[in-house]
Amino acid sequence: MHTVDYLIILAYFVIVIGVGFYYRKASAGDLQAYFLGSNRMHWLALAMSGSVSNFDITGTMWIVSILFVLGMRSMWHHWMWGFLMGAFFMSYMGPWMRRSRVMTAAEWMKTRFGDGLDGQLARIASAMMSVFFVISFIGYAFQGIGKFAAVYLPLEMLAEHISLPWLQPLVTEYEPQCLAVLIMSVTTVYVIFGGLFGVVATDVIQTIILTVGSLFIAFIAWKSLTPAALATLPAEWTSLSVPWRLDDFAGTSHAGFQFFGALVLVWVAKGLLLNMSGPNQMYDCQRFLAARNDRDAAKIGAAWSLFLVVRWAMTAGIVLLALTGVAGVSDSEKIMPVVLRDFLPAGIRGLVIAGLLAAFMSTFSSTINSGASFVVRDLWQPYFGKRASMRTAVVVSYLSIGLIVFVGMLIGMLAGSIARIWEWIMMSLTAGVLIPNVLRWYWWRLNGWGYTAGTFAGMIASFVVLCLEDPLPTYVVFPVVCGSSALATLVVMLITPPTSRDVLTIFYQTIRPFGFWNSIRRQCPQVKRPRGENPVIAGVNVLLGMTTIACIYLCPMYLVGHWYRQAGICLGIVLVAVFVLKFTWYNNLPVAESNGNQEENQTNPL
Repeated sequence: MHTVDYLIILAYFVIVIGVGFYYRKASAGDLQAYFLGSNRMHWLALAMSGSVSNFDITGTMWIVSILFVLGMRSMWHHWMWGFLMGAFFMSYMGPWMRRSRVMTAAEWMKTRFGDGLDGQLARIASAMMSVFFVISFIGYAFQGIGKFAAVYLPLEMLAEHISLPWLQPLVTEYEPQCLAVLIMSVTTVYVIFGGLFGVVATDVIQTIILTVGSLFIAFIAWKSLTPAALATLPAEWTSLSVPWRLDDFAGTSHAGFQFFGALVLVWVAKGLLLNMSGPNQMYDCQRFLAARNDRDAAKIGAAWSLFLVVRWAMTAGIVLLALTGVAGVSDSEKIMPVVLRDFLPAGIRGLVIAGLLAAFMSTFSSTINSGASFVVRDLWQPYFGKRASMRTAVVVSYLSIGLIVFVGMLIGMLAGSIARIWEWIMMSLTAGVLIPNVLRWYWWRLNGWGYTAGTFAGMIASFVVLCLEDPLPTYVVFPVVCGSSALATLVVMLITPPTSRDVLTIFYQTIRPFGFWNSIRRQCPQVKRPRGENPVIAGVNVLLGMTTIACIYLCPMYLVGHWYRQAGICLGIVLVAVFVLKFTWYNNLPVAESNGNQEENQTNPL
């Protein structure tokens, strides 16, 4: 690393911390401002914030690692985290969430199930699951940022100049962990003081830096790759086919991918259920709840995936450079930092690393800000802080952020690898709440008792899986955990009374969902669903959106590797799909002025 690289990185940290302090007054003393920006932020800024929050450094290292191992077939792997989520957000899920008029996804439970005991338990269950998600993601991020920073920041060399006998062995044996604690602590400072205003403002800066850095990497890879180098790639590296077995992986460290066909079935099923369940328990919900109106919420969903296009160009460039020019990297999760160190010139390297640190910080900041909202709004305020002032609530949010980060870092220290903790979060912990989260939107009969039972059953099953000494295959874990949650949900739901008709009627009038709501819809003949949210039109828009997102991600990946024919086909599909969406989706968006005026004068009946 050159001195100029360190200066660029230092300047970046100074700027983002400064932004956090600048927005301190905008968020002080008001939970609505602290967690939702008072619903005054532009949809494009919220879309950039949500998008770059998915552009995390640990996830990018994982994407690079999987692409390195599986080639383009790895795109099937990304169904597990719902990477086509933008199609559902823009088509109907974004507006549905925005109409809830609440502050957190857990508070949404009282809109759906009422404020009785069953609704309160559902809210607690959702909040607890959300906090577990947040803490687990912090542990996952801890693993990635430590491995990444250890390649560039010579903490061990710095310790040699400090005459503290306890410090040198600490940074020698635990250098990645020390760096992760340092970077997370700095990020926590600006999140605590800036609230959502500060998070979104820094996310916009980070989006710009990441875009520039990613394009640099993609261009360097495209320019460096020669036909001779590309000829050395493994056979079928560019193929998207799905063989049932990959026998070459048998008996290797990647044997978990041997039954590839079975894994794809599980990944796709999980991804579809996840996307149908709406924005997940963390920062996704927060961005839609912070939107100014329904139209903005839909546009946030459409732009959500757009800002991630450069990520896929960058990861393809890194992997192709590694496959054709890097040798001796035993840990595939360290491929990304090694390639950036060896292939980028001074100055550019500092900019790119600052951008990737920006990716980490944006995800981390969004995660802990949303986590604090669950603790304060759903677990503390309803039961312990009913009489507390808004300023006291904000102080409690500061304390909850510190506690969440501390516990998450402890989990990160105990985790063995990025892949292990990510696999558990995505295919076990998430599976435990999928069925209740899907049913809550589409079936009136699900009640708070069933939701609570299914969520807790899923949590218990996922923690049992975590405690197993020998990890089970994903295609076994997912159906077991998901099935346990589904069984508990259905059994408890059917032996307990349904949610009050009055609550369901108000929910239907407010959200206007589709699905199995006929008996409730008959009681609300005056409610008209927006034309764009007709089930058939929404389904068409989802399919067109999924096609657009998949092809717009694949296009730059093929382009970086000089596979111009495949890139051209993807681009052509994107143009056709977007042209159709102009008529089926964009022309059917609600008018911002009338929608906004209605919502400004409307209060949530619950």
